[in-house]
Amino acid sequence: MAEHTSSSITIEAAPAEVMGVIADFARYPDWTGEVKEAEVLDTDEQGRAKQVRLVMDAGAIKDDQTLGYTWTGENEVSWTLVKSQMLRSLDGSYLLRPAGTGTEVTYKLTVDVKIPMLGMIKRKAEKVIIDRALAGLKKRVEAGPKA
Repeated sequence: MAEHTSSSITIEAAPAEVMGVIADFARYPDWTGEVKEAEVLDTDEQGRAKQVRLVMDAGAIKDDQTLGYTWTGENEVSWTLVKSQMLRSLDGSYLLRPAGTGTEVTYKLTVDVKIPMLGMIKRKAEKVIIDRALAGLKKRVEAGPKA
């Protein structure tokens, strides 16, 4: 099994509020630095995204990718790469746990690019992606629903 990178943050909001922001793909360009476009291609019987097309611009890496999403209960979502121009694989997840008056969010990510890259550099890139995503998620959720 490939190594993954993981990080957690506490957000001052209920898990349902946090998951609401995570599930609102249309707003990703508003709070994630790398996602320039997001389009839900397919939904499950509960109306949650099953496949999402994302246009990414992370500086040196620009990509048009499709991810498949799996929702486990109300507090966990995971995804895997369906297709991409730059990536061989991309697996990730958000796990939410109540924490006092807020929610602890754990983000796990494993990325494998098509171009050769040292494992150490790949883990550092994963860490940067995770930290930016968690910081953006925290800022977006804590700004409230009108943000």
